[in-house]
Amino acid sequence: MTKIIEVLVAPTGETQVETKGFSGGECREASAFIEKALGTRTSETLTNEYHHQQSRQTNTEQA
Repeated sequence: MTKIIEVLVAPTGETQVETKGFSGGECREASAFIEKALGTRTSETLTNEYHHQQSRQTNTEQA
């Protein structure tokens, strides 16, 4: 799957960074430089891909 980072800019100047095709914490690592350039994060919504990978890592560590 292709990995994509989208930066959406609203007419008000608010920005939103969306990642697609990443699993687990990869999305945060990949978009960190963009988020740093944009300034302080006001909110964060984690996707199913993030949670799915985190669950699999926890299950593997417990086995």
